[in-house]
Amino acid sequence: MKPLLTPAIWILAVAILLHTGLVAPSAALITFALYAALIAGLLMAWRFHSSRVFFALLILFLAERALSYFSGGHVAAGGPGSTALAAVGLLLPLDFVLLSLAREKGFTVSSVGPASLLLFVQSVIVAVISRPEALGAARHVHHAGAQPLPFATVIAFAAAGVVLLIRFFLLRKPVESGLLWALGASALALRFGGAGRIAAAYFATAAFILAVSMVETSYLLAYHDELTTLPSRRAFHEALLRLAAPYAIAMVDIDHFKRCNDIYGHDTGDEVLRLVATRLARVTGGGQAYRCGGEEFAIVFPGKTTKDVVEHLEELRARIEASSFRLRGQDRRQEARGPDRRNGRGQGHAIRRLASAPAARELSVTASMGVASATAQSESAEDVVKAADKALYRAKEGGRNRVETATAGRRRARSKAAATA
Repeated sequence: MKPLLTPAIWILAVAILLHTGLVAPSAALITFALYAALIAGLLMAWRFHSSRVFFALLILFLAERALSYFSGGHVAAGGPGSTALAAVGLLLPLDFVLLSLAREKGFTVSSVGPASLLLFVQSVIVAVISRPEALGAARHVHHAGAQPLPFATVIAFAAAGVVLLIRFFLLRKPVESGLLWALGASALALRFGGAGRIAAAYFATAAFILAVSMVETSYLLAYHDELTTLPSRRAFHEALLRLAAPYAIAMVDIDHFKRCNDIYGHDTGDEVLRLVATRLARVTGGGQAYRCGGEEFAIVFPGKTTKDVVEHLEELRARIEASSFRLRGQDRRQEARGPDRRNGRGQGHAIRRLASAPAARELSVTASMGVASATAQSESAEDVVKAADKALYRAKEGGRNRVETATAGRRRARSKAAATA
């Protein structure tokens, strides 16, 4: 929930600073912060090939410029600023929803072209309908400040917020949270007239949130496995550097995973990895699971010994063994390759055979585990990992689907070393 809640805290902090008088930043300083956040975000989006964030920042820039230009620092009822505010209040949430639903394709012609054309058309529409000549003179002028938003604008922002919130809970990615809270900050900017010092501060906050979402995304890619969402090998090695005895490390390997890939295909193999990772993420005993690569995982138990964690690992092994998912259809590599597949004869029989195949089957897997612990400061984490690996190999040699401790093996090694000495 951290990516969802942190931007909300930033917006709250900005609101407190702006409306309580604790600080009074000048308009020039806020303008500098706005353009600094926009430029930094655009550069990072370009570097990380995120066209969605790039266009979201571009939309914020166009919205802020349109409102500042047509309002002239104040909102006039029925005037250009009011019309521009109403137009931006409908187009901005619509664009954010479209960006959230779009697939990330980087800066290709197929992705950049249509989005650029849409923004150009929208800019022309806002410029045309907001011309003073098309509206006539405004009768009532309200200086920039808290203004009630049009009902259509409120509905547009509320509907877009619901869509973006659902997208975040489905994908759990920082960019989705960034789009959601940038939309919220933009709504506050429009609430305060869309122009002026306070509105610019909220637009700057929206741009800052989107820029930070790029940093969070790069961190996520570096330290989390994209397939299983578990912390990755890099995060595991950094965790080892912070460990202090006592601690226990368990190495986990999915049994016969290569055979599963060969028989059912890599898509099914990915489903197996996600299934096992889900169970590992819920390990009890204070453990933290990591994906080290392929079908190999690790679990770190700070402050625990082998005796403390064996029961938790046995429970985890049993949960993995009891888990299964429905495997639909039949892998094409299992089909017999006869003459009928080359010359077309017997195709009707082949179709009937496929049609009569089972619609779904249950697929379950097991896992082997090896665990070792460090009880003295002199023992390095690398040695503990090697001991856990050796225990894992013994678990596989002993029949798989079992938990093996490194205690016995390490004791034999120490005894042999003592006898040699």
